[in-house]
Amino acid sequence: MEVYDAVVVGGGIAGLTGAAYLAKAGASVLLLEKNEKCGGLVNSFSRDGFLFDGGVKALESAGIILPMLKELGIDIEIVKNPVSVGIEDSVINVTSKESVKEYSDLLKKMYPNSEKDIERVISFVRRIMKDMEILYGVDNPLFMDFKNNKSHFVKVYLPWLFKFLLTLRRIGKLKMPVEEFLGKIIKNGSLRDIIDQHFFKNTPTFFAMSYFYLYQDYFYPKGGVGTIAERVKEKIIQFGGNIGTGREVTEIHAGKKLLVDNGGRSYKYNELVWTADLKRLYSILETEGLPEAVVEKVNTFRSEISKKHGTDSIFSVFVAVDEPPEVFEAISNGHFFYTPSRKGLGEIHRSQLRDLLKNWSGNSKEEALDWLDRFCELDTYEISIPVLKDRNSAPPGKTGLIISTLFEYDIVKKAHETGWYSEFKEEFQKKIIGVLSNSIYPKLKDKVIFAFSSSPLSVERAVGSFEGSIVGWSFEEPIPVVSSMMKVTDSVKTPIPCVLQAGKWTYSPSGVPMCILTGKLAAREAIRRKSRENRMTR
Repeated sequence: MEVYDAVVVGGGIAGLTGAAYLAKAGASVLLLEKNEKCGGLVNSFSRDGFLFDGGVKALESAGIILPMLKELGIDIEIVKNPVSVGIEDSVINVTSKESVKEYSDLLKKMYPNSEKDIERVISFVRRIMKDMEILYGVDNPLFMDFKNNKSHFVKVYLPWLFKFLLTLRRIGKLKMPVEEFLGKIIKNGSLRDIIDQHFFKNTPTFFAMSYFYLYQDYFYPKGGVGTIAERVKEKIIQFGGNIGTGREVTEIHAGKKLLVDNGGRSYKYNELVWTADLKRLYSILETEGLPEAVVEKVNTFRSEISKKHGTDSIFSVFVAVDEPPEVFEAISNGHFFYTPSRKGLGEIHRSQLRDLLKNWSGNSKEEALDWLDRFCELDTYEISIPVLKDRNSAPPGKTGLIISTLFEYDIVKKAHETGWYSEFKEEFQKKIIGVLSNSIYPKLKDKVIFAFSSSPLSVERAVGSFEGSIVGWSFEEPIPVVSSMMKVTDSVKTPIPCVLQAGKWTYSPSGVPMCILTGKLAAREAIRRKSRENRMTR
């Protein structure tokens, strides 16, 4: 039996971060990952000379990612990842906070009768941008060494802290769903859709409306987003940590502080850091030997999350195109949010989808494909073009595209259960390429070298994320974990003795920066507990 100070379960960016900080602190640590490759949704891969990013397409530091890399001694070449936004044949490039004026002009061009409503939205966006400047005005304090730099704390962080706390109070009042907020200030339904269909359903208003600021912060690592995961993994090994891939944890005996994996190997831990799917943790957890009061708390939380759902997932099409990068560069930057019609989705992705799922039967294929036609024509697409960020990302004279859209897990699951999942994927892929060929990329379909796709079901299978969720819990239900920045340090704690948690199921709303932050917080708490235990046994 292998014995460790800490075992980290899950090799996504949260688990990698937690394991790196534990190993750096001198703890004996083992990271267990069910796949043969670490990274989770922070991954890149190549096919026939084309580089694709399998999950996250770009990163924003948020005062967290770059400080983490610096603190761990990781040097990565990065480039700016400028964003473009387009509707029909009009495209703007987001180059600075002043680009919000161009966005306003774009909306007014599309909706000339809604100028006053647009001005109200833009005024609110500007206000949010000021709040974001405060939030990200300094690197996150959890990545600063104030003991050795007290003057910096007094001169920079104390004045910032006061403004930060006031900003958090304002943010706390903006948790209403963005659809509800926009419904109060915009009369035109199509205009509301064009703005809110960029986001997960019921995304909190502040989180959604901050994106125009975040677009300016986007960066891209040379060699793909997955480079970050690879470098953190290398650091774990350099610091003396251990990594076991292809090892899925199948049993947790909390009373014995014991894990068992799919190969029958057993591991003893002093602290367990769980960064994988939270439902999985509670489904395999054995509580024998724990105090009755603890078991009651564990079972209460287990029951609560069993009823919860994940956010919308994502459908992605990976396309190799026989066109040089310059053709696409003339249209947009390498990260492009594009909507082919100003009409907006309306109720297509809400009531119409609910009705489709409610009345689903073995004969629903034709109806589902008809719904998919309407969806694809009016949807918003996130298009990433790696070769416009890193010229080594495609063969000379060729271009790779990653075309993604938010999508419901349930409809993909229904297609799978009724036996036409592969056909569904192929049709969806064909429809997306067709829509873009008839709009922003004329004749795209005639230039395709190869194409393949991944669905919400693919995400669930590949990274073990419940319902294919990419940012954790659904915003359409009460969130069962911490969702206040003031309580973020508590987000890593669980009712299970000697078990900590990190990642997108731990804090909401969550992205890569929060996964990294919770990974570090879990490691810090595990180190503190170990130090406390050492003092008590002296």
